[in-house]
Amino acid sequence: MSSWLSMDEVCRHLSVRPQTIYAYVSRGKLEAMQDPLDSRKSLYRFEDVNGLVKRKQAGRKHETLAANTLFGAEPSIPTELSTFHRGHLYYRGQNAIDLSRSGTLEDIATLLWDASSPVSFQFHGSQAHAKPGRASAFTVLADMAAAGHSTHGRQKSVLHEEAQKLVALLGEAFGAKYVEGAPLHMRFAKAWRQPLHVANLLRTAMVLLADHELTSSAFASRIAASTGASLPACLLAGLTTLSGPFHGDASGRVSALFSEVLRLGEDHVVDRYLSSALPLAGFGHHIYPDGDPRAAVLLQMFEPTQEISRFIDRVTKLTGKQPNIDIALAAMVVKYKLPFDAAFGLFATSRSVGLTAHCIEQLNVSQVIRPRGRYTGKMLIF
Repeated sequence: MSSWLSMDEVCRHLSVRPQTIYAYVSRGKLEAMQDPLDSRKSLYRFEDVNGLVKRKQAGRKHETLAANTLFGAEPSIPTELSTFHRGHLYYRGQNAIDLSRSGTLEDIATLLWDASSPVSFQFHGSQAHAKPGRASAFTVLADMAAAGHSTHGRQKSVLHEEAQKLVALLGEAFGAKYVEGAPLHMRFAKAWRQPLHVANLLRTAMVLLADHELTSSAFASRIAASTGASLPACLLAGLTTLSGPFHGDASGRVSALFSEVLRLGEDHVVDRYLSSALPLAGFGHHIYPDGDPRAAVLLQMFEPTQEISRFIDRVTKLTGKQPNIDIALAAMVVKYKLPFDAAFGLFATSRSVGLTAHCIEQLNVSQVIRPRGRYTGKMLIF
């Protein structure tokens, strides 16, 4: 579907008259632009229309609102950390794309944590990881969670210090080499024997992955934080949720798709998937109808291999869907021959900054997050 709709299309989607559309525009609920083919007409942003449709469908019933809080497109938890506006991601009001041009993950942690002093991930663990990866990372967190102190009743500055240690240990568990004074992206580049321009690509990716508003992993971390769990336990709750193939490990699904492309050719793979109506992982994003800006930034910084480039171009042409961040990460792994789990390692290490920020922010709410179940089983017998 086009990202811009005509008046007739909007009226049909919302079941309203043109006067109502004008009112939505005047109140800032619906963005309009001049139709480039007819200056007398206007086009209306699909993202805004879709949001109005969902709110209208939800209605005012308590059950519907409660269910949509968990399963709908707009969970309702106040946050000052990140948000989306007109297809762009913002960290505390600053455009994440702009921040990614020169910032480091340490800079973003300082911003998201609202830290009083610059953040450093210079902590060096004594544990050697024979096989870096998610098993090592989750094991480190689990050990620390078992002996961790509750987040409640502790100053934010103390939690910031603990969070720095956690992110540093995660980076090492995923393979980053300790280099005194070096930011995390340089330490990953050293571990993977990559030159400076690839290190810069890793830096950009890590900044863009640091947070993404109230994702399922952020929600899981917030639930754990609301119970008073330790910071490593809260982070572990978030990262295990992140590891799902329909969340932070979506790049793994893309990698499997790329393997098919490299083995069978892009034409064969695209034709088979599209003729069978099979979903192609990594294309389209419900938050970014005009394309994932994070992916666009990364794909401008390097040229994927020829086979992958042809595959991306053909899928985009045939489906109209743009590649998202998972395509960019998986393409980067193929291009620079990074370790198999490198995409998830980068994602998890970077997002640990956002997850800990959500944990700490949740402490401002002195209430346990406890959704209610809506019983749909057998009739109760009294």
